[in-house]
Amino acid sequence: MSSPWIESLRSVALLVPDLAKAEDFYTRTWNLEVAHRTDDALYLRGTGSNTYLLALHRGGEVPQLRQVTLRARSRAALDAIQAQVIAAGGTLLAAPHELTRDPAGGIGLKFKDPHGRVFQVVHGDARRPETAAVADRPIRLTHVVLNSHAVDETQAFLQQALGFRLADRTGIMAFMNCDSDHHTIAIGISDNDALNHIAFLMPDFESVMRGGGRMKDAGFPIQWGPGRHGPGNNLFNYFLDPFGVVIEYTAEVEQIDDSYASHGPEHWKWPPGRVDQWGISPPPGATLKEAQKRIFFAPNP
Repeated sequence: MSSPWIESLRSVALLVPDLAKAEDFYTRTWNLEVAHRTDDALYLRGTGSNTYLLALHRGGEVPQLRQVTLRARSRAALDAIQAQVIAAGGTLLAAPHELTRDPAGGIGLKFKDPHGRVFQVVHGDARRPETAAVADRPIRLTHVVLNSHAVDETQAFLQQALGFRLADRTGIMAFMNCDSDHHTIAIGISDNDALNHIAFLMPDFESVMRGGGRMKDAGFPIQWGPGRHGPGNNLFNYFLDPFGVVIEYTAEVEQIDDSYASHGPEHWKWPPGRVDQWGISPPPGATLKEAQKRIFFAPNP
């Protein structure tokens, strides 16, 4: 199921109205650590090997998505992706070059898809030594969900430009695979092209649940969860950060290979009143659904 060019999701970059407020939340409440800072940006890491997994840049009054960064399998993969992006109808924003202003370094290219989503793909970026997971602290990003008003076109672009494969498709989402994680990018079937949510991998079930309690104590109640999804089989708790960005604690993401059988919407159906495997949590409410349509890619990343 893996992409010939993309190894994994590396990081997500956001423009936020208040860096100090963002740092306070994402370090004291969400449990990330500061990896690097500049006057206008903050780079936050989990316990995994990535130098950072969330980049927060000083922006305007409305939060925006700056870019999604993926890691290439090789230097040659960057050249292949550059050619495929253009062939698939994307717009190249920067050819492969040294990322001298990125604290993780490496070589990267940047492009827009036909609907304005901005992606960066890097190779040779710095990594930290692998260490044991720490209870109640995010390890890495496991997936990002991007809405699409034209899901078939977005799916086709990810397949052609980045070598993603369709793992599963439900009535509301197309789950795209590039590595052993069931999905790395999912496409939310919508009337807009906003950020749906960003998912942070926690070490285990206990950490997802304790994270929910810690967030609730800090004044950030669970917006949806706890539960266990169908596609991906992962545990979930969803929240809103101080700026209205939808973020998820997840764990136990299904690991797949070429033997995995993809299923369509007819397979992923629940009994009336259920929206996940357990059926404990009520469906996501209006507050979460509205937030999942509010944050768009910045027009000039």
